[in-house]
Amino acid sequence: MLVLCVATGTALAAQGGLLGFSTSCSDSAVKLRLVASPDIAPAIREVADRVREDKITTDGECMDITVTSRDSYKVADALSTTSAKPGFEIWLPDSQLWVQRAEATGKSVPLSPSGSVAASPVTLAMVPSAAKALGWPRKTYTWAELAGAAMQSDKIHLGAADPARSASGLLALNSISRSAGNGPESATQVAASAKVLSQRISDGDTQVLETLARDDSGAEKGNPRRNQALVLSEQAAFAHNTSSADAQHLDLFYAKDGTPQLDYPYTLVNEGAHSTDQSRAALRFMSLLGEDSARGVIAQHGFRTPDQPARDSDVKTAGGLAPQPYGKEPPQALTDQELEETLGMWTITVQSARLTTVVDASGSMATLVPGRGSQTRMDVTKASLLQALAQFTPEDEIGLWDFATRLDGSLDYRKRMETVRLGDPAKGGGTQRDRLSASISGLAPVPDGATGLYDTTLAAVKDAQATYVSGKFNAVVVLTDGVNEDDHGISRSGLITKLKQLTDIHRPVPLIMIAVGPDTDKTEVEQVAEATGGAGYQVSDPADIHAVLLKAVIAAASAKAS
Repeated sequence: MLVLCVATGTALAAQGGLLGFSTSCSDSAVKLRLVASPDIAPAIREVADRVREDKITTDGECMDITVTSRDSYKVADALSTTSAKPGFEIWLPDSQLWVQRAEATGKSVPLSPSGSVAASPVTLAMVPSAAKALGWPRKTYTWAELAGAAMQSDKIHLGAADPARSASGLLALNSISRSAGNGPESATQVAASAKVLSQRISDGDTQVLETLARDDSGAEKGNPRRNQALVLSEQAAFAHNTSSADAQHLDLFYAKDGTPQLDYPYTLVNEGAHSTDQSRAALRFMSLLGEDSARGVIAQHGFRTPDQPARDSDVKTAGGLAPQPYGKEPPQALTDQELEETLGMWTITVQSARLTTVVDASGSMATLVPGRGSQTRMDVTKASLLQALAQFTPEDEIGLWDFATRLDGSLDYRKRMETVRLGDPAKGGGTQRDRLSASISGLAPVPDGATGLYDTTLAAVKDAQATYVSGKFNAVVVLTDGVNEDDHGISRSGLITKLKQLTDIHRPVPLIMIAVGPDTDKTEVEQVAEATGGAGYQVSDPADIHAVLLKAVIAAASAKAS
């Protein structure tokens, strides 16, 4: 029985009209519809059933609460695209992130988060052999170190639920990004982690558990579809370890730089459309969920109580063990901007990229780079481009142009390689990636060639729009070590005007311009790139191109996603 208070308190409340008991609740019950995340829905349904069976009342009326299980991302997507009545009064997603996502479009019905009813840390769960290989439980890692260790091992496959559909996956991806920091090498590491995860994602949290290796046999270890490590909530690991007698027990790593939590916000939906009875009943049920008996039910399902220390016995059942820092305070919640940036990065990773890369081949690219011996700007640029190329998947499409005044007859540019899928076979053997690598290696400065930047930029954008591929992130990347030097071509203002006229919101092709070295004009590349919805960057050392390029692609994709 759900115990609300001691007998004396109950009698006083009844006399005061706060509680009432009816011989039959069916006729007068206040009906509420609650949609909950699938992981917590059984616990909430159990509490709701007890409320109904025990005839617990609000203002003298019983409560009849129907609990429906539905994926949080589906509810968020539905709420974000319409202001129509959603068909339920209460929403209990697994994370505040989904409320933010629903509200981001400005089209959703009013949402009123009213407190957290449960919590569960996001962890990295491993089968025992994989956990032992990484030193569990004594060795601890940051998020960036955990991801790196798992991905670098040839014996561990790391799986996760799609961050666009899973708060656990999204929080883990953001945590890796935060942990890596803001330096150029950090951006590369995060992009690489996202790329690897994108190749082993599952549709949702339930599906990702189905990819877990069943045992340590050679067949399971060699099965490319099996994972030895998974991004999971502590509660999901608890449920697995307590209900799967034949499956491998999971051991949990908790990142020492902070473990984000699923926070299960109790959210009133379109509260202004509720009747007074419904509003009061919704708040009454939220209050009940915070009482000891209901918290006990929720804890039995593997959830933590918000603002309370973790129970060691429950953590141990889930797979956690000291000195893993499972009691560490969670990091600060994601801001709206961080949410957009992380989803944007993931969007480009999943969609794959289609990039036309345009490289300055003017005479100034033969200039020696200070501190790099006999290496020229072109030498270092080529090495950096090859380093960036390694981060792209076989599904990405990348082409290559170079440019200098009058490079190809009257044209300032030359198409060295069409924008094609890197994994496709190339004529004569190998893949298009091999062919592109050779083409990049063959780039050379044109003696006495000037920088024909504007005509080249316009031509590259036109070509990218004409060959646009739906379902991919289409963009043009221009690398230059100087300002426009073609006095016979289009002017800067003319180029900006033309680029704005060419912009098509249904076929976006943002321009990413990277100015390299001291002879460039940052304002120039910013103004030109922004005309397409893209961005301009400046680096002093060509060796930084690869990191800035990946960061720029992610930033442009984030802008597209938002």
